[in-house]
Amino acid sequence: MSYDDVEIEDMEWNESLTAYTYPCPCGDLFQITKAELKIGEEFARCPSCSLYIRVIYN
Repeated sequence: MSYDDVEIEDMEWNESLTAYTYPCPCGDLFQITKAELKIGEEFARCPSCSLYIRVIYN
């Protein structure tokens, strides 16, 4: 089960990571790339902990 559902519009594009990001409670960022979205990935993962969010993208 995901930590939260987040609209893509609520995420921020991070040019240096080339990914959409969203703050994680651990202090790092959930991340998902445009390429991942294009192939149908819907979960953004945090690289520092085990949490992930479901990205709502139409």
